[in-house]
Amino acid sequence: MSITDDIKNQVIISVQAAKGEPLYKEECINAMMQSVINGGAKALRVAGKRDVRNAKKMFDVPVIGLTKPEKLPDNWKDTVYITPNIKAAKGLIEAGADIIALDATLRKREEDSLEDIVNYIKSKNKLIMADISTLEEGINAENLGFDIVSTTLSGYTSYTDNGLKTPDFDLLKALVDKIKTPVVMEGRIWTPEEVDKAFEIGAHSVVIGSAVTRPQLITKRFIERGF
Repeated sequence: MSITDDIKNQVIISVQAAKGEPLYKEECINAMMQSVINGGAKALRVAGKRDVRNAKKMFDVPVIGLTKPEKLPDNWKDTVYITPNIKAAKGLIEAGADIIALDATLRKREEDSLEDIVNYIKSKNKLIMADISTLEEGINAENLGFDIVSTTLSGYTSYTDNGLKTPDFDLLKALVDKIKTPVVMEGRIWTPEEVDKAFEIGAHSVVIGSAVTRPQLITKRFIERGF
Protein backbone atom coordinates (compact mmCIF):
# COMPACT_ATOMS: atom_id res chain seq x y z
CA MET A 1 0.00 0.00 0.00
CA SER A 2 1.09 3.58 -0.65
CA ILE A 3 1.27 6.26 2.02
CA THR A 4 -1.77 7.88 0.43
CA ASP A 5 -3.66 4.62 0.89
CA ASP A 6 -2.42 4.36 4.48
CA ILE A 7 -4.12 7.62 5.45
CA LYS A 8 -7.38 7.04 3.58
CA ASN A 9 -10.42 7.36 5.88
CA GLN A 10 -8.11 8.15 8.79
CA VAL A 11 -7.84 10.99 11.29
CA ILE A 12 -4.53 12.85 11.23
CA ILE A 13 -3.50 14.99 14.18
CA SER A 14 -1.59 18.22 13.72
CA VAL A 15 0.79 18.58 16.67
CA GLN A 16 2.21 22.08 16.58
CA ALA A 17 3.08 24.96 18.89
CA ALA A 18 4.60 28.33 18.10
CA LYS A 19 8.01 29.22 19.45
CA GLY A 20 7.53 30.97 22.77
CA GLU A 21 4.41 28.99 23.70
CA PRO A 22 4.76 26.67 26.72
CA LEU A 23 4.20 23.53 24.65
CA TYR A 24 6.86 24.39 22.07
CA LYS A 25 9.49 22.67 24.22
CA GLU A 26 10.78 19.51 22.57
CA GLU A 27 9.70 17.21 25.42
CA CYS A 28 6.22 18.73 25.34
CA ILE A 29 5.74 18.24 21.60
CA ASN A 30 7.06 14.68 21.90
CA ALA A 31 4.63 13.98 24.72
CA MET A 32 1.72 15.36 22.71
CA MET A 33 2.69 13.23 19.73
CA GLN A 34 2.84 10.15 21.94
CA SER A 35 -0.53 11.01 23.46
CA VAL A 36 -2.35 11.36 20.14
CA ILE A 37 -0.75 8.16 18.82
CA ASN A 38 -1.94 6.41 21.98
CA GLY A 39 -5.39 7.79 21.22
CA GLY A 40 -5.43 6.27 17.75
CA ALA A 41 -4.07 8.91 15.38
CA LYS A 42 -2.90 7.23 12.18
CA ALA A 43 -0.61 10.02 10.97
CA LEU A 44 0.96 13.23 12.23
CA ARG A 45 1.30 16.72 10.78
CA VAL A 46 4.19 18.57 12.41
CA ALA A 47 6.18 21.75 11.84
CA GLY A 48 9.94 22.00 11.56
CA LYS A 49 12.88 19.66 11.15
CA ARG A 50 13.15 18.94 14.88
CA ASP A 51 9.63 17.62 15.21
CA VAL A 52 9.66 15.76 11.90
CA ARG A 53 12.86 13.99 12.93
CA ASN A 54 11.45 13.07 16.35
CA ALA A 55 8.14 11.88 14.89
CA LYS A 56 9.91 9.56 12.46
CA LYS A 57 12.19 8.24 15.19
CA MET A 58 9.40 7.63 17.68
CA PHE A 59 6.51 6.31 15.56
CA ASP A 60 5.77 4.08 12.61
CA VAL A 61 3.13 6.31 11.03
CA PRO A 62 3.14 8.68 8.04
CA VAL A 63 4.50 12.11 8.93
CA ILE A 64 3.43 15.26 7.12
CA GLY A 65 6.09 17.93 7.49
CA LEU A 66 5.92 21.68 6.97
CA THR A 67 7.73 24.81 8.05
CA LYS A 68 6.42 28.06 9.50
CA PRO A 69 8.23 31.24 10.53
CA GLU A 70 8.91 31.77 14.23
CA LYS A 71 6.59 34.78 14.14
CA LEU A 72 3.89 35.35 11.55
CA PRO A 73 4.15 38.69 9.75
CA ASP A 74 1.42 41.25 10.36
CA ASN A 75 0.14 40.72 6.82
CA TRP A 76 0.08 36.93 7.17
CA LYS A 77 -3.23 36.60 5.31
CA ASP A 78 -1.45 37.89 2.22
CA THR A 79 1.82 36.04 2.81
CA VAL A 80 3.05 32.62 1.67
CA TYR A 81 4.61 31.24 4.86
CA ILE A 82 4.00 27.46 4.95
CA THR A 83 7.09 25.76 3.44
CA PRO A 84 7.58 28.76 1.13
CA ASN A 85 10.68 27.71 -0.79
CA ILE A 86 12.95 24.87 -1.89
CA LYS A 87 15.30 25.38 1.05
CA ALA A 88 12.47 24.73 3.51
CA ALA A 89 11.32 21.66 1.58
CA LYS A 90 14.89 20.33 1.45
CA GLY A 91 15.21 20.51 5.24
CA LEU A 92 11.98 18.57 5.75
CA ILE A 93 13.02 15.91 3.27
CA GLU A 94 16.37 15.50 5.02
CA ALA A 95 14.54 15.18 8.35
CA GLY A 96 12.54 12.27 6.94
CA ALA A 97 9.05 13.65 6.26
CA ASP A 98 6.90 11.30 4.19
CA ILE A 99 4.69 14.07 2.84
CA ILE A 100 5.74 17.70 2.36
CA ALA A 101 2.94 20.21 2.96
CA LEU A 102 3.23 23.65 1.45
CA ASP A 103 1.22 26.73 0.64
CA ALA A 104 -0.27 26.20 -2.82
CA THR A 105 -2.34 29.37 -2.91
CA LEU A 106 -2.04 31.77 -5.83
CA ARG A 107 -0.58 34.54 -3.68
CA LYS A 108 2.62 36.36 -4.66
CA ARG A 109 5.85 34.52 -3.84
CA GLU A 110 9.09 36.17 -2.89
CA GLU A 111 11.42 33.29 -3.80
CA ASP A 112 10.96 30.01 -5.70
CA SER A 113 7.91 29.47 -7.88
CA LEU A 114 5.32 26.92 -6.80
CA GLU A 115 6.12 24.82 -9.85
CA ASP A 116 9.85 24.80 -9.03
CA ILE A 117 9.17 23.66 -5.45
CA VAL A 118 6.88 20.88 -6.69
CA ASN A 119 9.45 19.70 -9.23
CA TYR A 120 12.18 19.67 -6.59
CA ILE A 121 10.14 17.61 -4.13
CA LYS A 122 9.09 15.19 -6.84
CA SER A 123 12.73 14.75 -7.84
CA LYS A 124 13.30 13.47 -4.29
CA ASN A 125 10.42 10.97 -4.59
CA LYS A 126 8.37 12.55 -1.82
CA LEU A 127 4.61 13.10 -1.75
CA ILE A 128 3.33 16.69 -1.76
CA MET A 129 0.28 18.14 0.01
CA ALA A 130 -1.21 21.40 -1.29
CA ASP A 131 -2.56 23.70 1.40
CA ILE A 132 -5.14 25.76 -0.49
CA SER A 133 -8.04 28.13 0.20
CA THR A 134 -10.19 28.06 -2.95
CA LEU A 135 -11.43 25.67 -5.62
CA GLU A 136 -9.31 27.44 -8.24
CA GLU A 137 -6.20 26.81 -6.15
CA GLY A 138 -7.13 23.16 -5.73
CA ILE A 139 -7.53 22.70 -9.46
CA ASN A 140 -4.20 24.43 -10.06
CA ALA A 141 -2.52 22.17 -7.51
CA GLU A 142 -3.84 19.07 -9.25
CA ASN A 143 -2.56 20.39 -12.58
CA LEU A 144 0.87 20.96 -11.05
CA GLY A 145 1.04 17.34 -9.86
CA PHE A 146 0.33 17.57 -6.14
CA ASP A 147 -0.51 14.18 -4.59
CA ILE A 148 -2.97 15.55 -2.01
CA VAL A 149 -5.04 18.73 -1.79
CA SER A 150 -6.04 20.09 1.64
CA THR A 151 -8.53 22.80 2.63
CA THR A 152 -6.06 24.04 5.27
CA LEU A 153 -5.98 27.71 4.29
CA SER A 154 -9.67 28.36 3.69
CA GLY A 155 -10.51 31.38 5.83
CA TYR A 156 -6.84 32.17 6.39
CA THR A 157 -6.23 34.19 3.24
CA SER A 158 -7.48 37.76 2.84
CA TYR A 159 -9.79 36.75 -0.01
CA THR A 160 -11.42 33.88 1.92
CA ASP A 161 -11.62 35.55 5.34
CA ASN A 162 -15.41 35.61 5.73
CA GLY A 163 -15.59 35.04 9.47
CA LEU A 164 -16.57 31.38 9.11
CA LYS A 165 -16.04 29.57 12.40
CA THR A 166 -16.96 26.11 11.13
CA PRO A 167 -15.21 23.84 8.62
CA ASP A 168 -15.51 24.88 4.97
CA PHE A 169 -17.62 21.95 3.86
CA ASP A 170 -18.66 23.83 0.70
CA LEU A 171 -15.05 23.98 -0.46
CA LEU A 172 -14.56 20.32 0.42
CA LYS A 173 -17.62 19.34 -1.64
CA ALA A 174 -16.53 21.47 -4.59
CA LEU A 175 -13.05 19.93 -4.58
CA VAL A 176 -14.33 16.36 -4.25
CA ASP A 177 -16.70 16.94 -7.18
CA LYS A 178 -14.15 18.69 -9.41
CA ILE A 179 -10.75 17.02 -8.97
CA LYS A 180 -9.48 13.45 -8.87
CA THR A 181 -6.65 14.13 -6.40
CA PRO A 182 -7.38 12.96 -2.81
CA VAL A 183 -8.83 15.84 -0.77
CA VAL A 184 -8.04 16.28 2.91
CA MET A 185 -10.37 18.24 5.19
CA GLU A 186 -8.50 20.57 7.53
CA GLY A 187 -9.47 23.73 9.33
CA ARG A 188 -11.80 24.49 12.26
CA ILE A 189 -12.76 20.86 12.94
CA TRP A 190 -13.93 20.76 16.56
CA THR A 191 -16.38 17.85 16.90
CA PRO A 192 -16.65 14.15 15.96
CA GLU A 193 -19.84 15.02 14.07
CA GLU A 194 -17.85 17.35 11.82
CA VAL A 195 -15.36 14.57 11.14
CA ASP A 196 -18.21 12.27 10.15
CA LYS A 197 -19.67 14.92 7.85
CA ALA A 198 -16.32 15.45 6.15
CA PHE A 199 -16.01 11.74 5.39
CA GLU A 200 -19.62 11.60 4.18
CA ILE A 201 -18.87 14.39 1.71
CA GLY A 202 -15.87 12.45 0.44
CA ALA A 203 -12.79 13.59 2.32
CA HIS A 204 -9.84 11.26 1.88
CA SER A 205 -8.63 12.07 5.42
CA VAL A 206 -9.36 14.62 8.14
CA VAL A 207 -6.72 16.68 9.94
CA ILE A 208 -7.50 17.94 13.44
CA GLY A 209 -5.20 20.38 15.19
CA SER A 210 -6.36 23.03 17.66
CA ALA A 211 -9.25 20.97 19.02
CA VAL A 212 -6.76 18.41 20.31
CA THR A 213 -3.37 20.03 20.76
CA ARG A 214 -3.87 23.75 21.48
CA PRO A 215 -5.10 23.98 25.09
CA GLN A 216 -5.10 27.77 25.06
CA LEU A 217 -7.65 27.77 22.23
CA ILE A 218 -9.70 24.98 23.81
CA THR A 219 -9.80 26.96 27.04
CA LYS A 220 -10.76 30.14 25.17
CA ARG A 221 -13.79 28.41 23.68
CA PHE A 222 -15.06 27.57 27.17
CA ILE A 223 -14.26 30.98 28.60
CA GLU A 224 -15.74 33.01 25.75
CA ARG A 225 -18.47 30.47 24.83
CA GLY A 226 -18.98 31.25 21.20
CA PHE A 227 -15.36 31.65 20.11
